[in-house]
Amino acid sequence: MSLGLQESMSNKISHSGVIESITDGCVKVRILQTSACASCKVAAHCHASEAKVKVVDVCGVTDSSNLSVGQSVAVSTSGNTASRALLLGYGLPFLLMVGVLVVVLRLTDNEGAAALSALGSLIPYYFLLWILRDRISRQVSFELEES
Repeated sequence: MSLGLQESMSNKISHSGVIESITDGCVKVRILQTSACASCKVAAHCHASEAKVKVVDVCGVTDSSNLSVGQSVAVSTSGNTASRALLLGYGLPFLLMVGVLVVVLRLTDNEGAAALSALGSLIPYYFLLWILRDRISRQVSFELEES
């Protein structure tokens, strides 16, 4: 059963995709991200199956002369890079929200204010991520492999 996601012994994660565009050393690759049961025969009749189309930017491609739009490629990254991305996108915001929720709840004893404050704390966090996106993109990067 092929899920479109492979993890090799070298802790490398890769997805198969198709090149959408190539501009100035940056290649946009469209990948189909599927859940484990999306390839099931009855997936069309089940609400648990899920498939999403994502576009991944692979920047820093030095030689794009052998690449063309519509070509099948594999986009890969290391497990450490994937873990770092998950931590920045989900782990730290969750900890921030829980921390703010607990502090505001103890200070005000008002559940509504605590919940709104916890949700509101995500606005500056994700704004900071947006400001630091260039720096983060150097640490969280993808590689292209011809498939």
